[in-house]
Amino acid sequence: MLRSRRSELLAANIANADTPGFKARDIDFREIMSQQLDKSALGTTQMQRSNAQHLPGHMPTDGHLEQKYRVPLMPSLDGNSVDVQLEQTAFAENSVQFLASLRFLNSRITGMITAIKGE
Repeated sequence: MLRSRRSELLAANIANADTPGFKARDIDFREIMSQQLDKSALGTTQMQRSNAQHLPGHMPTDGHLEQKYRVPLMPSLDGNSVDVQLEQTAFAENSVQFLASLRFLNSRITGMITAIKGE
C-alpha cells in the first residue's frame, strides 16, 4: 500500500509540474515503515475488519499516511516546487522497488504451493 500510494503522489507531482503554486508532496517510506514496525512490536497495529466474523490480525499500515512537502532545490518564480527530473527518478526507483516486492512475494507463494503439492 505504501509503494502504491507513493506512486500516486509522484505521478501527481509530475502531472502538476507546470501548475503555478503547486507544492510537490511525497511520503517518507523509511519513517513510516519504522513507525509501523515499532507499533507492530508493541502489538498496537490492527487490521481493519469489514465483517465481524473475520479474524483479527496485524497490518503494516493503518491507512493514515503523512504526506510531506518537498523542499525545492531551485524554487521557481511561480511557486511551483516540482523538479521533473527528481520526480521521474523517484517514480522509477519506487516502481523498481514495488516490482521487486511483488516478485519476492510471488516466489514465496510459489514455494508454498510447491510445498503443499509435494512436488
